[in-house]
Amino acid sequence: MRLTMAMAAVAIFTVPFVILLVLVRTSSTPLTSLDESIALSLHAHALENPGYTAFLNVATEVFGPWTWRVLVVLTAVWLWRRGAPRLAIWAVATITFGGLLNLAVKGIVDRARPDLPNPVAWAPGASFPSGHAMGAALGVCILVLILLPFLRSPASRIAVWAVAAVIMVFVAYSRVALGVHWTSDVIAGVALGIVVVVGAAAGFETWRRGEGRRPAEPHMEGVEPEAFREGHSG
Repeated sequence: MRLTMAMAAVAIFTVPFVILLVLVRTSSTPLTSLDESIALSLHAHALENPGYTAFLNVATEVFGPWTWRVLVVLTAVWLWRRGAPRLAIWAVATITFGGLLNLAVKGIVDRARPDLPNPVAWAPGASFPSGHAMGAALGVCILVLILLPFLRSPASRIAVWAVAAVIMVFVAYSRVALGVHWTSDVIAGVALGIVVVVGAAAGFETWRRGEGRRPAEPHMEGVEPEAFREGHSG
């Protein structure tokens, strides 16, 4: 049942990504119109509020893909030293695969970024899906799944997931508000990042059960809850 639910979660986030991918590839008029309308509205607000725009320019890079990569790698080093090498490898492999997948999809779709008058920010490469949005989704989800075993109460676990959601939404919003991505880019980026993490967590859970370990609920207990209850000390 738990694995079935995990696969259902993968499907739930895969569907919007696939729909957006098809609509972008076919240059859907309704999607294009919606993307352009939102982009122009947020761009006008950015031009009217230079201080807020400057804040977004800094914040979007603070929460950029390399921040999450460094944090995940540093966490993996800590996990390895604590005697949890499998979890360390899982974390690095997941964020690495996610990053490579983002580049592959960008290359295939090759969507142009917004071309707005008086741009307030600039970004290289193709637009779909957003690397920042996907990087945030990958990073926060991986780190939360590692952190969960240390949280004892359901309320604290829900709070951590809520913070993760706020970060993902903020990063996605910042990319559109700065005019470097379309709304569909960031939604697709978040969805694809979550798909990668959920799929990787489900794969790890299947391996755990193959090793004879008790079934776990990764979204509440973490990917490898026993790693922090077995006296690992590195």
